[in-house]
Amino acid sequence: MAPPKNKTGAKLWRWLWLLPIPALWCVAAHCGWLDFLEYKTIDWRFHARGEIDAPVKIVYVDIDSQSLSEIGGFPWSRGYFAPVCAALLEQGKARAVGIDVVFSENGVAESVDWKKRVVGNREFAKYLAKSPPVVLAASYAAAIDRDINSQLVFRELPRLGKLRAGADVAVPELPQFRISEKDPRKLWTHQYVGLIDTIDGGSRTVPAFAPVPITPYFHLSIELARLYLGVERDGIRIADDHLDLVRPDGSRAARIPLREHQLIDVNWFSRWRSDGRNPRVGFSTAYLYADMLHSEKPEEREAAAKFFAQPDFADAIVLIGPVDPLLQDLATTPFDDVTAVPRVGIHGNVIKTIVSGRYLRTLPQWHRVEGPQFLLVLGLALAVAGLAVKGGVKSLRYKVAGAALLIAYVAAAFFLFEQGDYVLPLAAPLGAALSTTFVAVGWQLAQEEKRAGRIKGMFGTYLAPTVVEAMVESGKDPELGGHDAEITAYFSDIQSFSSFSEVLSSGKLTELLNEYLTACTDIVQGEGGSLDKYIGDAVVAMYGAPVELRDHAYRACVAALLVQKKLDELRAKWRTEGDKWPALVHRLRTRIGLNTGVCMIGNMGSRTRFNYTMMGDNVNLAARMESGAKSWGVYTMCTETTKLGCEQQGGDRVVFRALGRIVVKGRSQAVPIYEVAGLKEEVTAAARECYALFEAGLAQYYARDWDGATTLFEQSRALEPNQPGQQPGVSSNPSLVYLDIVGHFKHEPPPEDWGGVYVMKEK
Repeated sequence: MAPPKNKTGAKLWRWLWLLPIPALWCVAAHCGWLDFLEYKTIDWRFHARGEIDAPVKIVYVDIDSQSLSEIGGFPWSRGYFAPVCAALLEQGKARAVGIDVVFSENGVAESVDWKKRVVGNREFAKYLAKSPPVVLAASYAAAIDRDINSQLVFRELPRLGKLRAGADVAVPELPQFRISEKDPRKLWTHQYVGLIDTIDGGSRTVPAFAPVPITPYFHLSIELARLYLGVERDGIRIADDHLDLVRPDGSRAARIPLREHQLIDVNWFSRWRSDGRNPRVGFSTAYLYADMLHSEKPEEREAAAKFFAQPDFADAIVLIGPVDPLLQDLATTPFDDVTAVPRVGIHGNVIKTIVSGRYLRTLPQWHRVEGPQFLLVLGLALAVAGLAVKGGVKSLRYKVAGAALLIAYVAAAFFLFEQGDYVLPLAAPLGAALSTTFVAVGWQLAQEEKRAGRIKGMFGTYLAPTVVEAMVESGKDPELGGHDAEITAYFSDIQSFSSFSEVLSSGKLTELLNEYLTACTDIVQGEGGSLDKYIGDAVVAMYGAPVELRDHAYRACVAALLVQKKLDELRAKWRTEGDKWPALVHRLRTRIGLNTGVCMIGNMGSRTRFNYTMMGDNVNLAARMESGAKSWGVYTMCTETTKLGCEQQGGDRVVFRALGRIVVKGRSQAVPIYEVAGLKEEVTAAARECYALFEAGLAQYYARDWDGATTLFEQSRALEPNQPGQQPGVSSNPSLVYLDIVGHFKHEPPPEDWGGVYVMKEK
């Protein structure tokens, strides 16, 4: 597959190689490798949201250290549980009681007193035979290690309704009551049983049911919620992605969404030790008061009744479970993420989740594939990386936008969790976005360095370092071909240079040229100009390309004046060097021509070797300004477009003198020309008076008043800054030139349609 040729397609193609990075994060998320990180981000969201109230009361009866001390070591006789459950339901008016203890006859020590044990079993079984709303625990964890429980039982067992005939399906360890001292086969089992397992031994996810044939076993919290909501056991309806709790009258009491067809994510409402949200009492205390209900002492019966009449028990679900650390039934939770707390709290929070309907909602799956999550990961990663690299490595605005997008996504995840219990994935999207951006920016930096090196290699020899840096920062690559742009062309040439080669040896000539060209080039580049080429002693440059300059005309004029000023300093220096240089060098002058206009600029040449240059009629006109300056007795001459551009871009800092309207050789259109006379702060009063008299004489010249023009030009001649014989190398000036022209026209007047235009006969 070939890359697209259009620019937009090429840019997209350039970044397609980044797709494997977010794709790997998607694979990691799908395989569960990021679960630890994702759970940490969910913990942060729980902490940020804070504790919340629930519409159901959960009361904990703790099998704590005090109870173990007062009643004795665990396991206890089951006879202790019967009076406590009866008192909670009958006196306390609780809706249901759940016991987070697996009453199994497996693993009982041989030294046990079966006579006493059977008595306790019968007592509890006798009470449970009345079908009170008491749910006992069943678990796979007693027989199968809890940490691999989910893999062996819940995620690999066939789902209900799809069991093969005769399939060997694991059954949880159920509560059993041996009711015969001599015959261990005589067992009694309670009808209300609920699973107490969690997935992978954690506290975040519980299995809704175990798909045992004929009658599935539901989680303890579902059984207790069912009893609380008035739903019969056959009112639990299993669908593909949810459970419905349906009352006998057909109304739906609750709908429990299932993840992966079987799992419930726990929405944690509070910490284990939370004031007012998790009321609790020790088991031994509850047992003491339950026993006092049948006391012969009225005050004890009254105290017990008062104890169970407290508001916490009424209409509550009571959970009896181990909390003493020695019983090792502990786990960390999103709120209690440092110190493990009793696992019985998991059931309480699942019940609150079901009754309140505040389920943790995640992105949907497409046939067990996290399609929406994958799209989110890819989209966020490419969007953030795209913004980070847009506009080059130094484009702060886009990088801030990328960071803002990432922050906005995190803020949205926290906001949606707080307001709607939505769990947007964070680990994979953030990891993919940051790593993709890091690689993209790193790759871009490498490309920028490569491109910068290429640009510096191509332009460093004839552009100022600051200009080259500007080209690098612009993000535009040089390429073969040109385009039209408005620039100011700069041409300079040493006056009568051919005579220098006659009197100087090649070594001296090279030394002189190197010193002269270095000075000129430094000034040209210092004002932002780009060196086009050297042609012998000539310097060709441009302002406004390859880096755009808004004030290119102004910069070119200033550079020309600085070159002339620098040449004054060089002549003074050369004179101080005694016999090193002949008198010709002491009189060295250079002429500069400028023109502003639209030119073709770009890399011209072959595909393997090219030069950045300028072409076009306006370039030729700048060259004519340089060569024509000699005819008008000036050393820096420009067109009217350069003058107007300079005044628009730099104000009145540069002083110009109008020289007339000419038609240069090779053109038919008249061009107004000007001398770039000096910088405002350096032009003397005498020079200003000279320019005023000269321009007045020029007006008389246009009016064909030859005598008036002669008078004014004579006056300006005396004030000219450049006087032949007084300044080294000066042979003429504009006043002298126009005195000759006026004298000629006085004897040979121009035609009637003349219009003040002078036609140049030479280049």
